[in-house]
Amino acid sequence: MTSILFRNATVLPMTAEADAPKYFTGWVGIVGNRIERVEAGDAGADEFLAAHPDARLFDCRGKLVMPGLVNTHCHAAMTLQRGYADDIALMEWLNDYIWPFEGRQTADDVALGMTLGIVEMLLGGVTSFVDMYYHEDRCVEVAERMGIRAMLGCNYFDSNIDEVFPQIERAEAAAAGSLRVQIAVAPHSAYTVSPENLLRGRKLADRLGLRMMTHVAETRDEVRIIGERFGCTPVEHLDRLGLLDERLIAAHCVHLTDDDLRTLVERRVVVSHNPQSNMKISSGVAPVERLRKAGACVTVATDGTCSNNDLDMWEELRTASFLQKSYTGDPCALPAYEALRMATVNGARAFGLEGLLGVLRPGALADVVVVDLRKPHLQPVHDLVGNLVYCGKASDVETVVVDGRVVVEKRQIEGIDLERLYADVAAAVERIKRA
Repeated sequence: MTSILFRNATVLPMTAEADAPKYFTGWVGIVGNRIERVEAGDAGADEFLAAHPDARLFDCRGKLVMPGLVNTHCHAAMTLQRGYADDIALMEWLNDYIWPFEGRQTADDVALGMTLGIVEMLLGGVTSFVDMYYHEDRCVEVAERMGIRAMLGCNYFDSNIDEVFPQIERAEAAAAGSLRVQIAVAPHSAYTVSPENLLRGRKLADRLGLRMMTHVAETRDEVRIIGERFGCTPVEHLDRLGLLDERLIAAHCVHLTDDDLRTLVERRVVVSHNPQSNMKISSGVAPVERLRKAGACVTVATDGTCSNNDLDMWEELRTASFLQKSYTGDPCALPAYEALRMATVNGARAFGLEGLLGVLRPGALADVVVVDLRKPHLQPVHDLVGNLVYCGKASDVETVVVDGRVVVEKRQIEGIDLERLYADVAAAVERIKRA
């Protein structure tokens, strides 16, 4: 059983309550895929080494050890469309660019795009991600091989439900027994999927014991369409169908009424906030601070690279906090530590792993990142958490451990020839655009 010791580190466990100190100097010991010890000072570290003489030792002087980040909504394979359709209104963007491009992609293309997306996320300290796309049955192998933790949501519309449902079954079979990969049922939205097919998705999810995800109240057009069809808001519509509960990840939730907000809280829905995507497509600003103060579980995510245009969760944290301060007129809105909780502690609830993911504590899953603090933009350190959220960059991440396995070390990712990957991506994009 492999063991790891991070010693002489600044440790940010994300377990502090209220005004308690958020971080300390100490060490973290991992055995197998679990964290065994998290302690201040250096006492006990030699004892850990004596008990695990083959442990890999990382000297973390000048570095931070913290939980890996959780990206709760993305379309990772859309890396193939990065920069393909910028500065275009949403419905034109979808109908004239995105969906036609996706219609020409093969399952191999999706797996390739997923590979590039996972590389980007791992190098940026994302150890868990929630995906929503096509051919997820092919992507189980990609996620397993690359060592990341993933929830792969099989995306469907009315037009392709009979094609996707068998993929869900295949994906679930491929992920059976996996320690890191979950499968989910992912109807695109209430305006592209009929009530009957939303309920078919829920029935399948219940039968297989899967979670669900969907886009909710992302745009004013969506709210208008649902209102014209069903005489209610998107949240009310989904609630009437019985889809709102703690097993649902609701992406965006930009346009909410007071009643919508209360319903999301009461049903314990996981809300995925995607600030940069909402800004780029001009969808609006989600009422994150109101949701958070009302008791909702709000997480943070990047969305896809065609509407963002990257998978950098550090940028997303900074944007989320700054956007709420600007939107509410309150400079105290969404403080740095609460923003970081959205990307760690709260993100764990999306996976159904609350208390086991997004924290450093004995017994928790060993998803850990090391951040190099010796960077000009991270000095001086008046407030370490503030520096991370307001100044941190994906390139500050030096080492990444997922499920006890070192997958990034000194910014080198295990088992990937990056130059070959870039060439394969360029060739695939050129072929798709020519088709």
